[in-house]
Amino acid sequence: MIEALVHLIADCPRLLVLTGAGISVGSGIPTYRDDAGRWQRSDPIQHMEFIQQHAKRQRYWARSMNGWSYVARSRPNAAHRALAQLEALGHVSLLVTQNVDRLHQHAGSQRVVDLHGRLDQVQCRSCGLTVDRHVVQEELQELNPGYASFQAEIRPDGDAEVADHWVANFQVPACRACGGMLMPAVVFFGGSVPRERVAKVQQAVEEADAVLVVGSSLMVYSGYRFCRQAVEAGKPLAIINRGTTRADEIATLKLPMDGAQALAALVQQLDPAQGSLRLAH
Repeated sequence: MIEALVHLIADCPRLLVLTGAGISVGSGIPTYRDDAGRWQRSDPIQHMEFIQQHAKRQRYWARSMNGWSYVARSRPNAAHRALAQLEALGHVSLLVTQNVDRLHQHAGSQRVVDLHGRLDQVQCRSCGLTVDRHVVQEELQELNPGYASFQAEIRPDGDAEVADHWVANFQVPACRACGGMLMPAVVFFGGSVPRERVAKVQQAVEEADAVLVVGSSLMVYSGYRFCRQAVEAGKPLAIINRGTTRADEIATLKLPMDGAQALAALVQQLDPAQGSLRLAH
C-alpha cells in the first residue's frame, strides 16, 4: 500500500496535507470519534452555548483548567515529525490541520494553517486582546485555588471530565483590559471557520497536485469540503486513516493504517541526493 502512495507522490509532488485528531493520538491526546466515525464521549461544547450561557462557560473553563496542562506538556510524535520532513524535502505545499494543539509547529512544520484555531491563545470577544493560555491558566488557578488538586479524565482538545460539583462555584476570569468575555482562540463545534482562512486553503488546493489526508474521519464539513474540491478539480485524493472516513468513496487511494507508521515508511522512500528532492525507485 505504501508503494501506491509513493507512486502517487512521484506523479503529484506538491501535496496539500490535511490532518485530524488521529495524528495526535500518539502524543497522548484522545480523539472524539472511534474508527467507525461515531462519538466516543458526550458532545463537546457548542459555540452558542459558550457565548450565551454563563454555566456553560463555567463548565468549559473548569474542565479546561485541568485538561490544558496535559495538552501543554504533549510533544510531537513520529507522524508530526515525518510531515515536517516531507515539507523540508519540498513535498508539502501547505499543511492544514483541524487540530488545535500546535504539535505540527513544534515538530518543525513551517507552512501550517490552523483551520480550527489554536488552544494556546485566548481572545477577548469585546476588545480583541489576545492572551497566552498559560497566563489565563495562572488566573484560573488564582481564582480557584481549591481546584488544583482534583483528578480528571483527559478528553480531546484540552478538555477533561469533571464532576458537576466542581463546576457550580467555579470562577471564570474576565479580560484584564476591558472586563469582557474571554474565549479560547478556537472554532467550537457550531462555529464558523474565518472566511479568509477558508479562502487561503481553497487557493492552496487549486495550486496543489494532490490532497493527502492523515488521521481524520472527515465527518466535519470544514475539512471535508477541501477533499470534495480536489476531487471535483480532478486531483488525486489519498487518505491515511485507520477507520472509516466520510470521503472513502471519492478517494483515489485509501490506506487503513496508523498515520505514524505509514508516514515513517513513506519518508524512508525519499531520496534528497545531490540536493534534489526525488523519490527513490
